[in-house]
Amino acid sequence: MKFGKELASQMVQEWGEAYMDYNFLKGVLKDISRFQRRTAAAQSSAPATTRKNSLKRRLSMYRAFSGLTNRLSSPRGTPRSDHEDEVILVNAVEKEGIIGAPQYQTMFLMSSEAGGEYELVFFRRLDDEFNKVVRFYREKVEEVRKEADELSKQMDALIALRIVVEKPLVPVPVPVDINGAQSQTRDSALVQPKSHMDAIQEIEMSGEEVAGTATMADQKNTRIIEEKTNNFADFRPAPLHVLNDVRVNIQPETPISTLKNILKASNSELKYNRAELRKAEERLRKAFMEFYGKLRLLKSYCFLNTLAFSKIMKKYDKITSRKASRSYLEMVDKSDLGSSDEVSRLMERTEATFIKHFANGNRRKGMSILRPHVKREKHRTTFFLGLFSGCSIALVAAIIVSIHARHLLQHKGSDQFMKNIFPLYSLFGFIVLHMLMYAGDIYFWRRYRINYPFIFGFKQGTELGYRQVLLLASGLSVLALAAVLSHLDMEMDPVTRSYNVLTESVPLILISVLLIITFCPLNIMYRSSRFFLIRCAWHCICAPLFKVTLPDFFLADQLTSQVQAIRSFEFYICYYGWGNFRQRLNTCQDSDVYKLFYIIVAAIPFVVRLLQCLRRLFEEKDNSQGLNGLKYFTTVAALVLRTLYEQKKGTALRVLAAAFSGITTIANTYWDIVRDWGLLQRNSKNPWLRDKLLVPNKAVYFVAIVVNIILRLVWMQLILGFNLPFLHTKATAAIVACLEIIRRGIWNFFRLENEHLNNVGKYRAFKSVPLPFNHEVDKSM
Repeated sequence: MKFGKELASQMVQEWGEAYMDYNFLKGVLKDISRFQRRTAAAQSSAPATTRKNSLKRRLSMYRAFSGLTNRLSSPRGTPRSDHEDEVILVNAVEKEGIIGAPQYQTMFLMSSEAGGEYELVFFRRLDDEFNKVVRFYREKVEEVRKEADELSKQMDALIALRIVVEKPLVPVPVPVDINGAQSQTRDSALVQPKSHMDAIQEIEMSGEEVAGTATMADQKNTRIIEEKTNNFADFRPAPLHVLNDVRVNIQPETPISTLKNILKASNSELKYNRAELRKAEERLRKAFMEFYGKLRLLKSYCFLNTLAFSKIMKKYDKITSRKASRSYLEMVDKSDLGSSDEVSRLMERTEATFIKHFANGNRRKGMSILRPHVKREKHRTTFFLGLFSGCSIALVAAIIVSIHARHLLQHKGSDQFMKNIFPLYSLFGFIVLHMLMYAGDIYFWRRYRINYPFIFGFKQGTELGYRQVLLLASGLSVLALAAVLSHLDMEMDPVTRSYNVLTESVPLILISVLLIITFCPLNIMYRSSRFFLIRCAWHCICAPLFKVTLPDFFLADQLTSQVQAIRSFEFYICYYGWGNFRQRLNTCQDSDVYKLFYIIVAAIPFVVRLLQCLRRLFEEKDNSQGLNGLKYFTTVAALVLRTLYEQKKGTALRVLAAAFSGITTIANTYWDIVRDWGLLQRNSKNPWLRDKLLVPNKAVYFVAIVVNIILRLVWMQLILGFNLPFLHTKATAAIVACLEIIRRGIWNFFRLENEHLNNVGKYRAFKSVPLPFNHEVDKSM
């Protein structure tokens, strides 16, 4: 693999613009190479005397510069023996207004040679890239330094809380004067050589206790950690007085806590109990894991950029036959990018602190938690995916053959089947189609390097790939299609025709199995992903009592495209609860209660999105959320009017439904394309698109815009009275619902692409983890 592609595959995507633009500099070197080939071709055709005179001029020019370069670049006035190195001179220039942040400039000493202007451009661009990388690295190091200092203070409070909870007889000392010498020793636990994290000795954690319960390997690891932490000259007792200056912030956000905050009844006082300690430990543990991940990526950023500069300079030497890489790489090694080992020290201290305080001194256990687990693709996933896909195709073929062989479409009970049984099985068709679209989204997100696990907040190593999603979809399709085929066979077979209860209960058994698998607490069938889905669904149900995150409103958007599936689930309850399913009869459509809930359940996803928009409007003070909420309000009104028109007909209802449907269609289409996708920008580099595009073919975006508009207009099918004469009305409604699911799948890709580009523009590659303690500032200061 070429280094340019390797660099692109290993870089942090959200920091892509902060890396050295290796391909751009490589293109500049190609210009130099092309010029040299043209010059060589011209010189080969020139007379010998001309080539001789040209060589003399180059030698005299080189001798003129050699004395200057020896004086400027040789240490202590000693001339350098290798004259070929003296083609560049790198200086660090202090920028005005910025202290301690030098700008590096390279002086190319051979610019008067033929083609020297190309090499001069190369070094100018190289300096721009290097200064960009160093500046970004300095900023990030400063951020982690501040974060390390805050984590130090959090650890002080946690250790003090541990001692008070575990050893309640230990008296809490009176706070000392924070303006005295003791306050001056409060330095960052991860930055300063004498770290608070390492120096604090907890009463309940001693080397003897650990060694008594550990294995030989664990004892060795414990001794290593103790050697790292015991090489400080002065230890100090745990600062129990810090508990007087902090307030707890460990209550998870729940509907009850949200209501308490609204009523101003929340309590942040420390209670010094084990439950509070456990919550604080868990929250700080996550903060350390996130912080360590940031350090790992920052170290990788430093290594990849250093390697990139080394590669590009070696390529320059190879093309120009010079030896300038040594001088330039010496400057790289002396800069903050090459000489600063602060990130490495922070990583060592974070490891030692985490292992000691969160892994009970077990290094193997602590490092397995800190370091992310690489997810490996399993061959059995591909095998079962192929097996279930083949079975699904075979079952579809068997159902088609069964229908045509037995002339079921002309059967007198076909209309009754479509009204009662078809809605039961169509629910699984909607779910499988949505899963297939989601699998396609994951495939293209990965192909175009969209960091969807970070955007959704998946725990690293637990996110599903497109193969896993396709496996689940194909497995569900096998179950559903097998149930349909068995249902048809049991109904037409004279032997089993009398078993009406069992035959008509097949859909109910199937959905019961699906619900059992979804809520199964055992660690089977991607439990982490199932629980993540359940948690997001619970947040949607309780909106707006939970803080709105992207996974929550993303799932609510998916549910707005599954209105027909939600209505099918309602039909399940009515059909098996109050209908005569033994005789395949129901009176659901005649019940006023059913008609009312037919409207309510369809409006629930849009109402959830409306409440989420209102929550974000009050929290973020973003007026666009108010407009988005107004859009969902008009959608709810249009949905209610469309359903009333479907049930009662009437000219007035049709006019109102058409008007509101037209308004909401235009508003939703505009919001999809302009706000969610970020397209149709007039002054963008890509006309009518946006400045940054991840898909190289621009026509894809225009096709997606047209398809979105067309599929949005399909929503008007009921108002326009468009029905296919050869299809049952239930089948037509199912096709319209499938088209909406396909539209949502297309929307998903471009929505996350836009979100990813927003993260890239803000260099946002990490989640913000709330810390357990809030440090209060003394108002008397």
